[in-house]
Amino acid sequence: MSTQENVISILVDVLQLNSNVAKSLAFDTPLLGSIPEFDSMAVVTVLTALEEEYGFFVDDDEIDAEIFETVGTLISFVDNKLSMS
Repeated sequence: MSTQENVISILVDVLQLNSNVAKSLAFDTPLLGSIPEFDSMAVVTVLTALEEEYGFFVDDDEIDAEIFETVGTLISFVDNKLSMS
């Protein structure tokens, strides 16, 4: 499974998105402020799920709203974390 597919799967699971919304998630899909289910608690849960899935740790000072602008920015963040491992 690609990073994009995996991150989208995590978003769908964490946010408990219905199948229509889940199918519409793409690299350029806006997240923060665009998906009602994506609130501050969801951010923490998504980060925790990504840490568990990929085995990296996200420091508090790394967390920025820009990471959650789109599905693509979140994927880029994960790819960057993986390249640093």
